[in-house]
Amino acid sequence: MILGALDGGGAERVALNILEGCDTDQLDIRLGLLRHDGRYLGDVDRDAVAAATDVLGMVREVRPDLVMSFGMGINLLVGLAMKRLGRRRPIWICREDSNTDAEIANLTSSRIGRSLVAAVVAYAYKSADALLSVSGDLARRLETRLGLPAGAVRVIHNPIQASRIAAEAAAPLPDPPARPFIVTAGRLTRQKGQDRLIAAFAASEAARELDLVILGEGPLERELRMQVDKLGLSDRVLMPGFQTNPWAWFSRAELFVLSSRWEGFGNVIAEAMACGAPVLAADCDFGPREQIVHGETGWLVAPDDAEALRTGLDRLLGDAALAARLAARGQARSARFDVQPVSEAYTGLFLELAARSPRPRSSRPTAPAPRFLERGAELR
Repeated sequence: MILGALDGGGAERVALNILEGCDTDQLDIRLGLLRHDGRYLGDVDRDAVAAATDVLGMVREVRPDLVMSFGMGINLLVGLAMKRLGRRRPIWICREDSNTDAEIANLTSSRIGRSLVAAVVAYAYKSADALLSVSGDLARRLETRLGLPAGAVRVIHNPIQASRIAAEAAAPLPDPPARPFIVTAGRLTRQKGQDRLIAAFAASEAARELDLVILGEGPLERELRMQVDKLGLSDRVLMPGFQTNPWAWFSRAELFVLSSRWEGFGNVIAEAMACGAPVLAADCDFGPREQIVHGETGWLVAPDDAEALRTGLDRLLGDAALAARLAARGQARSARFDVQPVSEAYTGLFLELAARSPRPRSSRPTAPAPRFLERGAELR
């Protein structure tokens, strides 16, 4: 599984969940990192990590039967390496975990630039042996954009570690707010829409006696703090940065909010539901509507719309019975995203594709298998 690094993001957490959850009696899974760095690096045995500055050299050294890449940037690098390896290449699973249209639009405002990037992405993705998406809507969009038949893109939702979440959700907060609070979590970027949530929080009548906790770090931290100061919310908006245990915050919140402009899946929705928090989410492309049944297991509002978020805040904060019902049903629904059934799906996919490989078994590396964390051990 090839990633840029093990930074504290959703894709990295998913990779670790797959690493721990898949059947190691049948699979030798290793992480390939272009940077031997990241907050999650200490969560995995070093022998399970292959680090190199280039994908081609990494693949030639490890000689895997299958390679799975994570996200558009890494997918393009892996696609280039696969082309250079030619017929001797391993089976390549191109895993897309975000809204590619939005990611491309976020890279450049030039129509020509967007068209060029989209063409490169399409060329690379269509050369993969298998395309994998983290949500059904994203899969259908990819099929349309790439001119592929329906069902050509596989779908496996992202996994969460329900047992670990339940255990850590009960841990004490390091510095709990003095008042009840709303919480959100994610990189401080335009994609995550924290600016819209701050504006909605400022306008919400029902949130007057609550604080807003924004977990995460990123390039927009200074800009968001300036927005908070301008709105006179400095004593009500807390930004404690990246948290190794966000679930302790989720479980104590009056409400969890996802304000993203786009997603691929939105792992934190399932995690917040597992913690028993009522969830308010922007109905962005893609992922939230595949986790939340509106009005039953959570509440969906229009994306990129501060007024819609404000209305949602007032609705859920003003109706305790509704919030409690959403929390209970959401917690039950989160079980379908647990690591065990999702990892079984990944194990099945890997074994199915490996059986197609034309490479002889003798081509596998002779080095000893990496020492994985013991099954069931918590990643710390």
